[in-house]
Amino acid sequence: MTALTLSTAAAPGLRADAIVIGVAKGSASGSGDLVVAPGAEALDQAYDGRLAGLLDTLGASGTEGEVTKLPAPAGFKAPLVVAVGLGGEPEKDAGYDAEALRRAAGAAARALAGTKKAAFALPLADAGDLGAVAEGILLGAYSFDTYKESNRKGAGAAKAKNGKAPLAEAALLGGKPRDAAHKAALARATAVVEELNRARDLVNTPPNDLDPAAFAALAQTAAKDHGIKVQVLDEKALTKGGYGGILGVGGGSAAAPRLVKLSYSHPKADKHLAFVGKGITYDSGGISLKPAGHNETMKCDMSGAAAVFAAVVAAARLGLQVNVTGWLALAENMPSGSAVRPGDVLRMYSGKTVEVLNTDAEGRLVLADALWAASQENPDAIVDVATLTGAMMLALGSRTFGVMANDEAFRSTVVEAAEEVGEPAWPMPLPEHLRKGMDSQVADIANMGERMGGGLVAGLFLKEFVGEGITWAHLDIAGPAFNEGGPFGYTPKGGTGSAVRTLVRLAELTAAGELG
Repeated sequence: MTALTLSTAAAPGLRADAIVIGVAKGSASGSGDLVVAPGAEALDQAYDGRLAGLLDTLGASGTEGEVTKLPAPAGFKAPLVVAVGLGGEPEKDAGYDAEALRRAAGAAARALAGTKKAAFALPLADAGDLGAVAEGILLGAYSFDTYKESNRKGAGAAKAKNGKAPLAEAALLGGKPRDAAHKAALARATAVVEELNRARDLVNTPPNDLDPAAFAALAQTAAKDHGIKVQVLDEKALTKGGYGGILGVGGGSAAAPRLVKLSYSHPKADKHLAFVGKGITYDSGGISLKPAGHNETMKCDMSGAAAVFAAVVAAARLGLQVNVTGWLALAENMPSGSAVRPGDVLRMYSGKTVEVLNTDAEGRLVLADALWAASQENPDAIVDVATLTGAMMLALGSRTFGVMANDEAFRSTVVEAAEEVGEPAWPMPLPEHLRKGMDSQVADIANMGERMGGGLVAGLFLKEFVGEGITWAHLDIAGPAFNEGGPFGYTPKGGTGSAVRTLVRLAELTAAGELG
């Protein structure tokens, strides 16, 4: 990842390849003119106070994420100025929004690919702003080139020809190296984003290299590195335990399923959170096969498990005073002679029976077993994360995840936590009248119900497998988990690491005694 440093050096004398500044639309003054954000005073002075006018001439508007480059003025050791849009200017005495800073830093970091060092002179009102800028840089500079020729030994020439290396180093001007709050903000940003980028790597890894066993092995290695207890249930253990949902979904693949339990504990913790992740390492749809055009990105169907994995490791690295257990329900959904069929009935780990009407509604089956397993430890709350339904994408689009829960106050807490860290989320209901559509003549419940409101139906199904009296929330990240469009802000094309920051924030709130 990009190396970050805190610097109190003056911008003119700092040796770097570029200086990044912020610009905004002058909405606070009502003029609509371009405004240079705090942090760029020395640069504006070197332009005789005409920096905003010069950028306006070059076409800059201050729109969020917009990047404008121009030569640095005389007297600066850095040859290039990169002006990045922050959106609207904040009201008087109000600071810039943390997410605007995060996105601006990410857009600038992406634009500086191939650069060795950049100095970021964005507005830093406090340690929170510094953390947001640090996160944005590390998120925006992400690249996945494991399978590129440029990443193979001795391929330096190919790197130069085919692609640019991520920004190597970033100095945060205004960051104080000896300030405890600033150092803590930088350390937190580094730990969280390193694990989020680990999740992105997992989502981007081709399914022929990331089957359930390979995923479990990576989790075991990371757990050992960070003092996390790990338990892996293989096919034999799953059969002995009666995990019918996971076994049913994974039965059609030559790659056997796994259930991974990651346990981080703090000696002074008195609260326990359980995170449950859907980990379908490839989803063909099974016998209910997906049509062409709908299966090419299905390596991303393990994004929920990747988010849970990353969040547990991040909690351990941050030393949060809360016990966090992560459950990764890993399987590959493939058609074969041994695959589960529409009409089959599975006996789940909870003892309930499920009639499988559609084998492409498989995520809820593996989650059901994992939710019931998590419930046996009676945690203070369970949060599951899954790329569960296309219906949620139709409802909320590709950048917002839906949040359902069996407790309205907890649902609000989750949504607020997501928004606080910059992850768009929206509360969704669980209408009881939709439950009847899952009634089955031959089993306790069917895995499909009414077509309309399919995302809500899936949430109601999962609710059936949460232990009585346990607070629970369900995050359907089908939209934002995998970006099929172009990169924007700090979000790359491909795996995004959706929900990692929300889960970490929930763990932090619990550790601080602010959750329940």
